[in-house]
Amino acid sequence: MSDKKLDPTTIATIWHSMQTATKEMRYIIDRTCQNMLISQLHDVSCGLWGADGSTIAVPVGLPVQFLGGEFPIRDLVKKYGDDMKLGDVFLSNDPYHGGHANHLPDWAFFRPIFYEGELLFFTMTRAHQQDTGGSFPGGYFPNGHDIHAEGICIPPTRVVEGGEEQTEILELIWNNVRFSEGVKIDNYAMIAATKVCEDRVIDLLDNFGRDTVLACVDEMFDRTERAVRAEIAKIPDGEYTAEAATDDDGTTLDEHVWIRVKVAIDGDQMTIDFEDTDKQRTGFVNCVYAATYGCASGAAIMTFDPSLADFHNAGTMRAIDIKAPLGSVVNCEYPATVGASPVNMGNQIMEAVLDALSKARPDRAIAAWGKHRGDYTFGVDPRTNERYVRTSFDYDGSAGAVWGYDGYQGVTSLTAMGAINRGDMEEMEARLPWRILKYEMVEDFTGEGRWRGGPGIHWEAINEGSDGQMATGSSDGDVVQGFGAQGGNPSPICRTYIDRGDERIRIKPHRMAEIKEGDIIIKQSSGGGGVGDPSERDPEMVLEDVINELVSVEAAREIYKVAIDLENRTILGDETKELRAVLRN
Repeated sequence: MSDKKLDPTTIATIWHSMQTATKEMRYIIDRTCQNMLISQLHDVSCGLWGADGSTIAVPVGLPVQFLGGEFPIRDLVKKYGDDMKLGDVFLSNDPYHGGHANHLPDWAFFRPIFYEGELLFFTMTRAHQQDTGGSFPGGYFPNGHDIHAEGICIPPTRVVEGGEEQTEILELIWNNVRFSEGVKIDNYAMIAATKVCEDRVIDLLDNFGRDTVLACVDEMFDRTERAVRAEIAKIPDGEYTAEAATDDDGTTLDEHVWIRVKVAIDGDQMTIDFEDTDKQRTGFVNCVYAATYGCASGAAIMTFDPSLADFHNAGTMRAIDIKAPLGSVVNCEYPATVGASPVNMGNQIMEAVLDALSKARPDRAIAAWGKHRGDYTFGVDPRTNERYVRTSFDYDGSAGAVWGYDGYQGVTSLTAMGAINRGDMEEMEARLPWRILKYEMVEDFTGEGRWRGGPGIHWEAINEGSDGQMATGSSDGDVVQGFGAQGGNPSPICRTYIDRGDERIRIKPHRMAEIKEGDIIIKQSSGGGGVGDPSERDPEMVLEDVINELVSVEAAREIYKVAIDLENRTILGDETKELRAVLRN
């Protein structure tokens, strides 16, 4: 490389141009995909990697989908080597056999980027498909015999060669999924997005030259590594432990599956070790290592200085070592099922790491987010006489509190880290035969604290379609609760019901339920955990929550120790002082 000194403007231009290119990829996918889960909810990740798999630009997406992107890229290079060429595109969704996908519905398209005959970069887009084959629509059947029951397994496969579509291969794949025309549209959109990223990177190389671009990338790696190591060095040396569990694995019912983590800090190096975690299970909550790597590193990043958010790359990963024993639920072996892993077990991985680091660094404490309450519901839409599958993140609670801030309201699953949206109600009703009856935040349904979790959600909808089935998939939280940090209260438990006439039927996570025409589905999803002692919450903030109907007058008095005159919207100061004085004494 050139010894020419890099000026700050050039570094910033190249770095942010790469970030912008990956953001443009998602914009293209948003505008051209037909699947609501991708185009509206943004269950999609895009990024840019070096030829050796080093992570360069990952500004948008889900940690579980792309922070482990180095692993499939390295295996892709190992498999194809010098046989890769300009214009190639590769597809994979297999968690095993070199694919390193977190579960089968997340398909990834990889495009090698060549410049003057030299392989310099890879771009990837990974998104959750409308269907991926398997026993039931959607890919979340909780009791599959093995990974093949969950859908078609695609190892790294060349689907475009030198710019020429390998139509027979793609048709073979599409023939093995439901809603194949829709999946085809989405796949073309994803492939097109990788081409746009390639064009943008080639423009950079043309404008600045190969050596300057690569030197700027190396410089950003080094800068990020120094910044992350400085953050880690602020944590007192030692070992910090935590654990989190899911309600069950979907096959062995009502038996927790435990994640246990030990986070060791040694100077400016962090080691996240899952040695004592449960062995892999028969049920579908297992994670492959790449998924665990993405969730664990994503959780650690959440505790760093937020000003670093736009700069995480391979330099970040140099400072974090992640250990997960082979054969465990966080590093499972073929042919273990993995359908629920990204959200269900991924959530527990992130919770455990956040809990451990909240003990290590109280000033950056983060409580658990509300548990995921998703499902896959499928039947026939009488308006079109066509099959449909419905999934959404609308039912999730909200974020956990952070030291100094209440939990953000309305964000979805922790493993999405805010990247996935809730759906538009009118769009949902236009696409699917379900009419929304109620969708609102709920009073006293979050973890209380000096900073409370984001509010819980109550969601109801009526089935105006045919009889069908509902797989409660990667839901959780009927038994286990998300942790509160530094004296904050945990998130409440959740519930899902079917109201059928005068009968109310409770549906637990990881189950398959029959759905009848006219059934009303009710989801009660708690908010996140709290941070800090609730009795230390600013009384004015408690009053505001009472006025906004997020906290009841009774909870204000009993939990927050604040007496409220709701009629006059005032704090009863003397009574509040007495309540808090009694508590202190």
